[in-house]
Amino acid sequence: MSNNRKLVLYIAISLDGYIATEDDSLEWLFKIEGEGDNGYSEFYNTVDTILIGRRTYDWIIEKEKGKFPYKNKKCYVFSKSENDKNENVEFISQDVAEFTNKIKSLDGGNIWLVGGGNLLHSFIKEKLVDEFIITVAPILIGHGIPLFNKNDFELELKLKGMRRFNQFVELHYVVK
Repeated sequence: MSNNRKLVLYIAISLDGYIATEDDSLEWLFKIEGEGDNGYSEFYNTVDTILIGRRTYDWIIEKEKGKFPYKNKKCYVFSKSENDKNENVEFISQDVAEFTNKIKSLDGGNIWLVGGGNLLHSFIKEKLVDEFIITVAPILIGHGIPLFNKNDFELELKLKGMRRFNQFVELHYVVK
């Protein structure tokens, strides 16, 4: 492993740009016929560190009924209220850019940014995201939690590749 680590957003969205409904449901996503695990295992094997927002972490713990799905990875949860750790994650309350630049400089695999919305906005604004792997589901859900917040900046991307997983399309972009 090397310290040429990349911070990668890997996420699924509806065709109209939402990552979940307003009540945090992903039921719409599981109605669509994919292919195998839609490339998840292949991607998961490239990362050794995961960054999660507190809201997403709480959602994972609730939906997985306390069974943490990323036990074999180093996981950090950005939280304004907690600064501790448990057997699965370390809670981080420090500056996003400072912390992320520190771990990007360490030896290791890629870093997965899990979740979206406000945390993602902070990472993009600080130019910390190196790649975007976005899997688009063929459904319009009309409203919900958007992947991208309104931005007061521009970010140019270059298409690295695309793949089809039955009804899903994966778009892979790198930051120019």
